[in-house]
Amino acid sequence: MSDNVTGRLWGVGLGPGDPELVTVKAARLIGEADVIAFHSARHGRSIARSVAAPYLRDGQIEEALIYPLTTETTDHPGGYQGAIDDFYADCALRLAAHLDAGRDVVVLCEGDPLFYGSYMHMHKRLSHRYVTEVVPGVTSVSGAAAVLGRPLVERDETLTVLPGTLPAEVLAERVAATDSVAILKLGRTFTKVRDALAQAGRLDEAWYVERATTGGQRLAPLAEVDPDGVPYFSLALIPSPVNAARPAPAEEAEPAPPAVGSGEVVVVGLGPAGRPWLTPEAQDALAAADELIGYGPYLDRVPPNPRQRRHPTDNRVEAERAAHALELAAAGSRVAVVSSGDPGVFAMASAVLEVACEPRFADVPVRVLPGLTAAHAVASRAGAPLGHDYCVLSLSDLLKPWEVVAGRITAAAKADLVLAIYNPASKSRTWQVAAARDLLLEHRAPETPVVIGRDVGGAGESMTVTTLAELDPAMVDMRCLLLVGSSTTRLVERGDGGRVVFTPRRYPA
Repeated sequence: MSDNVTGRLWGVGLGPGDPELVTVKAARLIGEADVIAFHSARHGRSIARSVAAPYLRDGQIEEALIYPLTTETTDHPGGYQGAIDDFYADCALRLAAHLDAGRDVVVLCEGDPLFYGSYMHMHKRLSHRYVTEVVPGVTSVSGAAAVLGRPLVERDETLTVLPGTLPAEVLAERVAATDSVAILKLGRTFTKVRDALAQAGRLDEAWYVERATTGGQRLAPLAEVDPDGVPYFSLALIPSPVNAARPAPAEEAEPAPPAVGSGEVVVVGLGPAGRPWLTPEAQDALAAADELIGYGPYLDRVPPNPRQRRHPTDNRVEAERAAHALELAAAGSRVAVVSSGDPGVFAMASAVLEVACEPRFADVPVRVLPGLTAAHAVASRAGAPLGHDYCVLSLSDLLKPWEVVAGRITAAAKADLVLAIYNPASKSRTWQVAAARDLLLEHRAPETPVVIGRDVGGAGESMTVTTLAELDPAMVDMRCLLLVGSSTTRLVERGDGGRVVFTPRRYPA
C-alpha cells in the first residue's frame, strides 16, 4: 500500500519477451505493486503477464484489460475507434478506483511502454491526475537486432521505424530514403510490407524476426517467409548496410591470427594504492593489455583476467623486466609494465626507456602513462605542504653513493626547498633517516614541520605530523614517505580540531 493519499501509477516495460530481459527495477516494482494490470485479446491469454509471471507474488490484485475486439467489425456507433476509445476510458476508470483507494498500480507492457506500447493509452488518461512513472524496457527492435546479430546503425547512418499499417506507397518511399529500417505490426500487413520492400529495391536486405528472444523465436530472410500465419509479434528489419553480409555462425568462424608486429609497451602508473587512485587512461591500458609485467606486489593490485598473461618479478631486476616486456611487444603483444605511483618517479619508465634505446628494440613503440605520485598523495592527506617550490629525492644509496645523496640534501636545505623523500629506510638501510635529519637541521629550524605518510590509500594508512627535531627514525620504514617543510611551511590547528600543514604560495620579501 502506498504511503500517499492516492496510489502511484507505474508503466512498466517488460522487454521483447525473454523474462530475463526485464530490468531489475521493473522486476522489483512488479513484485511490490498492489495491483497488476495487463492487456489481452478476448481469449484472455496475456503475453505481458506471462513475461512478468516470475516476478508476481501471491495476493496481488490482477486487472485483466481485455480488448473488446482486435480486427473484427463492430456495431459500435463510433466504429472501431469509438469502441476502442470507450474501452480505454473504462480501463482508466477501473485503475483510477484503485489509485484513489491508495493502491499502487503497475500496468505491464511488452517492449517499451512509450514505443507503440499499449500502456500509453492509460498514461494519457491518468498521468495528469496521479503520480506516475514510466520504466523503459528493451524494445522489440533492439531485441530483433540482438538475436539477428547485426548492428541496427553504425557511424552516421539513420534508423527509421515504421508501422506496417502505413499505405504501401508510403512504406516504399520511406524505406528507399533511409539506411536501416524496422517495420513493426506485421501480421495481416505482411504481404503489403513485402511488396513495399520489393518496390523500394530492398527486399533482399530484409530479415523477418518473429517473437525475438523467446522460445518461439524465428529468423529468416523476409523474401522466403510464407505470409500465412505471420503473427502480430513479428517485424521486418533491414540492419546497418555496413558489413551487410551476415556473420558466419560461431562454430564456422575462424580465429583471427595474432597481429604480429603491432605490439607495444605501455608503462602504467598505478598510483599509490587501489583503483580509486588509478586514472581512466591507465585503466584502459591495463584492460587492453595481453601481457602484464611488474614487481609482484604491484602486479597483485591489478585484477586478474584469464585472457592476460602475468609475469611477476622481484623488485631488483628492472633491466631484465624491461627487456622481457620489449621482447614480448616485438613479437606482437600489447604489454603493460606496471609501476606504483608515477612510473617516471623512481620507477620503471626510465628503466624501460633505457633498454628500449638499444638498437634491437628501436622499432618497438613505448608509451608512458602518468600516475598519482606518493608525494602528492601524502601531501593531500596533510594539507598542502607542496604548495611552493619543492625537491624530490631518494634516500636509497643502492644506485648512487651516499655522498651524492648527502650533497643533494644539503643543497635542497640551503635552497629552502620543501623535500619529498622517497625510500627513506628498509630492513637493510636503517641509518639514513637520522643522517638526513641531522643534515637538514644544519640549515632548518628544529620546529620545521615533518609529515610521515605510510601506506596512503591502503589498509594500513597512517599519517604522523611531527617536527624535524622530534623526527624519530624508528617510526619510518620502506612504506613511508617523508615531507620536510621549508622555512615558510606552517602547521596550523584549526577550529574543527584538525591540523593542516601547508606552504604558502607567497614567499616572504
